[in-house]
Amino acid sequence: MSDVVTTQDLDSRLEKHRTELTGYCYRMLGSAFEADDAVQDTMVRAWRSFDKFEGRSSLRSWLYRIATNVCLDMLNAGNRRARPMDLTAATPVAQAALNARPEITWLEPVPDGRVLPSVADPAETAVSRESVRLAFVAALQHLPPKQRAVLILREVLAWKASEVAELLETSVASVNSALQRARATIAERGSQETDTAAPLDEEQRKLLERYVAAFEGYDMAALTALLHEDATLSMPPYDLWLQGHDDIVGWMLGVGEVCRGSRLVPVVANGTPAFAHYHPSQSVDGSFDPWALMVIEIVDGKVSGITSFLDTKRWFPLFDLPARLEKE
Repeated sequence: MSDVVTTQDLDSRLEKHRTELTGYCYRMLGSAFEADDAVQDTMVRAWRSFDKFEGRSSLRSWLYRIATNVCLDMLNAGNRRARPMDLTAATPVAQAALNARPEITWLEPVPDGRVLPSVADPAETAVSRESVRLAFVAALQHLPPKQRAVLILREVLAWKASEVAELLETSVASVNSALQRARATIAERGSQETDTAAPLDEEQRKLLERYVAAFEGYDMAALTALLHEDATLSMPPYDLWLQGHDDIVGWMLGVGEVCRGSRLVPVVANGTPAFAHYHPSQSVDGSFDPWALMVIEIVDGKVSGITSFLDTKRWFPLFDLPARLEKE
């Protein structure tokens, strides 16, 4: 056996792969919680069938085979995670209405630490961060499940075509064909590259500082100056999304006026800058309550997208965020 593992050290050997497997399953499924479930199922299956593992491949490859089968089984239900812009057209602010859809509809955010293992190679880190961006993971959801697996394994994880063919029990020609079709679909979706969170350069840090100052000060002129003309604002679980800084500001000065006086705490989600958005509490102590997890997309020195995930009971614990901010 080329990869001998005793039952005594099996737990630790499996755990070494948890983060990268979670990242793989997250890209496949578009849900942080489903990815955790898939990896746990993978670990259980690995434990139960370890006596059948003959070491003809590495333990890592064997785990990826199991994880792929788990994800394909989950995707056979036909669910595809989406962003609001994948489901409806942009709504002019004058016609904006909040229509909630079930949780299973939405692409979910994820903390970097849960899906991006630490690596020494900066180029590899950059690829990993790029491949968990909301826009990229949303584009992946438009691929058939096996094409999705092929693209992730080949383009993100840099597996050889022969390795992917062995994992999927198919031919190299079939893998190459699936990769070509997947690339074409991703190109059609037009997943624009956005600036990732690490490391941010001085210009990006200053942009985010100005964004925080404008948002917390509710200075709409300053905020407009930071937004691309065609910037988007979306707020899952609502399917409403707005496009253009005029409509975004119109929303902020209308229904969104409740956000005046908020506080933003920097975090990182999906490889990009993000903020925990706290709203002034209705209590008299001047504290702040969770309002949204705000994921920011930056292109060419300006904010191109704001996604505010409003289910804070779901997201703030996942990101280890405090349940309240005290008055400063």
